[in-house]
Amino acid sequence: MDNSIERYLEEIHFEKYFTKLKNKLKDKKIIIYGTGSLFDFINKHYDLHSLNITGISDIKYTIEQEGQIYSGYKIIPKNKIISYKPDYLLIATLKYMNIIENFICNDFKNEKIKIIPLVKAPIFKLLKEIWCN
Repeated sequence: MDNSIERYLEEIHFEKYFTKLKNKLKDKKIIIYGTGSLFDFINKHYDLHSLNITGISDIKYTIEQEGQIYSGYKIIPKNKIISYKPDYLLIATLKYMNIIENFICNDFKNEKIKIIPLVKAPIFKLLKEIWCN
């Protein structure tokens, strides 16, 4: 799995995008949503500590896990994200369009949290995700 993630990130020039993202998000309060293999790979191979990450979240985390540590970051259950008042929510999944739409239209409908992907897919991959799901 790591090899395919590594090849994908190289193919989409993630390192260049990540450098721009770090500059854009400098001094912004961030929560990362999605703690699967993509997050694990990026956390292992890139310097996420250069971002002001308040914590990480995922649908799998329960209220009882709040405050526990995963991969060096505090766990924040999905339903508690708003209470942490992040400036940005970075979506750390390969398929992120439906997740972003759900957050914007439902969970954060009246919030000022900006939601963007941690790994920005090329437009043709986004279109495929939209049309093929």
